[in-house]
Amino acid sequence: MGLLAKLAGRAAPAPALPADTQAAAARARAIVMEVERRLGFDPVDREFEKLGYDIESRAAGSGRLRFIEVKGRIAGADTVTVTKNEILYSLNRPDDFILALVEFLDGEHHRVHYLRQPFRREPDFGVTSVNYDFAELMARAEVPR
Repeated sequence: MGLLAKLAGRAAPAPALPADTQAAAARARAIVMEVERRLGFDPVDREFEKLGYDIESRAAGSGRLRFIEVKGRIAGADTVTVTKNEILYSLNRPDDFILALVEFLDGEHHRVHYLRQPFRREPDFGVTSVNYDFAELMARAEVPR
């Protein structure tokens, strides 16, 4: 892009800074863990274990587990990338899996949405990840409970 601008006699655009996706993901997980605590659950961050979800959250009385995959995106983002492993886990545990969507509105504000049974079918055999329309997922999501 910069070379084309130079050839056309224009100033090259400044390179975009890569988003710190690890920091955004950690922030989104921390937000969801706080939501879970407020709802009376005991969450544990399992993101680095690559289990097919990020947070394992235990219900206080029954001990029943919820498996939460967290996706943090800025408001107006186009897509959310979901791994094949995350999709398969959600299909294997449909009543216990939640896709938590954290929408970052600005530096300090956010909204959290929970989507139960987010995926309808398995991806093809050779697929490693799938991009989903963020707005479509948000339209099906609800307030955390």
